[in-house]
Amino acid sequence: MALDSFLLDLLEDPVDHGSLLYVPSKDVLFNPRLRIVYEVRDSIPVMLPDETRPVDEEEERSFNDDPDARLTGLR
Repeated sequence: MALDSFLLDLLEDPVDHGSLLYVPSKDVLFNPRLRIVYEVRDSIPVMLPDETRPVDEEEERSFNDDPDARLTGLR
């Protein structure tokens, strides 16, 4: 189940306070500046810095190429 648009408008990275890229097909929130992802489990974003994982170039490319991905935060 995809995250609610209202919630996505409010979400920002807890470490650098920037926007994230929500990739619903992978259930992740991606921070392109730090090249890490936060998992979305059971429609709940796990925004704990200790729970992140690094992203390699191939995975980053797949996130950026996903047509359903969208930025979080108010623009």
